[in-house]
Amino acid sequence: MAQDLLVGVDVGTGSARAGVFTRHGKLLGRHENPIAMRRTGANFAEHDSEDIWSAVCQAVQAAIAQANVKSSDVVGIAFDATCSLVVRDIRGEQVTVSDDGKDRWDTIVWLDHRALEEADECNRTGHEVLHFAGGVMSPEMEVPKLMWLKRHLPQSWARAGQMFDLADFLSWKATGSLARSQSTLTCKWTYLGHRTPGWSQDFLQRVGLGDLLEKAALPERASPVGADLGPLTKAAASQLGLTENCRVGAGLIDAHAGALGVLGAFTSDVGTIDRHLALIAGTSSCVMALSAEDRPTSGVWGPYFGAVLPGVWLNEGGQSATGALLDHIIRWHGAGGEPTRERHLAICRRVMELRESEGLALANRLHVLPDFHGNRSPLGDPFARGVISGLTLDSDFDSLCRLYWRTCVSIALGVRHILETLNTRGYAIDTLHITGGHTKNPLLMELYADATGCTVVEPSTPDATLLGMAMVAANAALLYPSLDQACLSMQQGGTSRAPNPQARAQFERDYQIFLEMLRQRQVIDSLE
Repeated sequence: MAQDLLVGVDVGTGSARAGVFTRHGKLLGRHENPIAMRRTGANFAEHDSEDIWSAVCQAVQAAIAQANVKSSDVVGIAFDATCSLVVRDIRGEQVTVSDDGKDRWDTIVWLDHRALEEADECNRTGHEVLHFAGGVMSPEMEVPKLMWLKRHLPQSWARAGQMFDLADFLSWKATGSLARSQSTLTCKWTYLGHRTPGWSQDFLQRVGLGDLLEKAALPERASPVGADLGPLTKAAASQLGLTENCRVGAGLIDAHAGALGVLGAFTSDVGTIDRHLALIAGTSSCVMALSAEDRPTSGVWGPYFGAVLPGVWLNEGGQSATGALLDHIIRWHGAGGEPTRERHLAICRRVMELRESEGLALANRLHVLPDFHGNRSPLGDPFARGVISGLTLDSDFDSLCRLYWRTCVSIALGVRHILETLNTRGYAIDTLHITGGHTKNPLLMELYADATGCTVVEPSTPDATLLGMAMVAANAALLYPSLDQACLSMQQGGTSRAPNPQARAQFERDYQIFLEMLRQRQVIDSLE
């Protein structure tokens, strides 16, 4: 008998993942493929979108094979991705975003900071759209990147005929539809989902993008998250190993899909959902707070209307480098090396051994500000820099472990800084729902509870982000009457960790030092 199966696809910074789910949210098979990324400078990072599509197709086929199911039983698919910018010409061919002119590199990666000056220029406009972007435009958003492209690669701009957030690009590859998700347009393109018209043409004119809607083939109205964009094309169905009966749902930015996966259980009570914070933590970290009304918060992206759930407002904070920062610390230290999973776990084990004799005060004269790639939230300062205080001449493995531990502490304190800022704007956050690579790091999972004072919930599903996309696919396939109902029916629950009350004094001290270091960094910067 045919089953109503669903496929969720999640494209991160370094890989594409696919999962096969039942209509009740159970994961049957999962596969992950690497994707290429080229770094040509500290602020430059590029993808090849065809490489990404190929990795997606391979991941979907392998996940179906692992699940041992029939492809004809898959009735829905949906894609999330990082907020990377894909540029194509009017025929759909790749257009370079690279200085060397190679069309293969047609995608500016989300973490690319080439458009720092353009972001600053947007901020100087003081335009109302900034009110719905945390008051500050980030170089990780698409408008500054588009400004950079038009100014620095005019030949590419002249050739361009279609431009996409990566999630929308994948939906286009799957269906041929030029529809764009409300998640992507609202959060990264200055589209105002709560207004008609949604585009602020006067702002686009002021920043030199008056022709953007035409050049990017953007629609007047965005499509709600989970909307049915149509069936797979014959070509896409063949490449993905699915059938043309499979429907495609309007996708999300990857962190938003994670938020849907972990907060789906609370969609029936939007009035109290503001106690819960989704933390999607991997290479970088995103914190996602939902509420029934808009809550503008300086240095926190949003408020965005309908970016995760129709009719619900989102505030999005984040840290631009967390897992990437720990990798950097391992590479940087003389006793480090390549930051493999095994090396991370070996360091974690040694930290725990050192703590048996030294307790939570381990390396407590060593302090870190984790803003090595700027401060996305709550300061909204892409020019911020990391700080390490308390270094010695020690260079052995234990010194690496001490620095790693204190870097983990700083990452958790950074999350506390964001959530305390949100709580001044009407939130009452006391529970963190965590998904992503950090769930495999025992130090971080302990710290997220102890250093923030919040209860930490780890979802029972093996991949909450893919589950979020399966929920979207279920809505598009009409398995449920609404996205809310899909979330409620497919959510998988989780396990809770309460903060250790004995750790409170140590981390309260650390947090006060963290805030003082922020203040001192600001003073030093003002002297330059």
